Amino acid sequence: MPENSNPAENMPMTAEQSARLKQLSIEAYELDAFGEILSQAEAARRIATLSAKLKLLDEPPHTL
Repeated sequence: MPENSNPAENMPMTAEQSARLKQLSIEAYELDAFGEILSQAEAARRIATLSAKLKLLDEPPHTL
């Protein structure tokens, strides 16, 4: 196995990741972000992205 290989890149996402990603994709109105066949690493990236998007949407608008 190469040194820079990440086992999560090849492992299917967990049931917990699947549930969280589905919930976030609905809340963010990005249903295409959820996929049934994702690796743990890809699911983690998508969860982080959607979480950040939702956090930004919850903040008040910036004004001068």
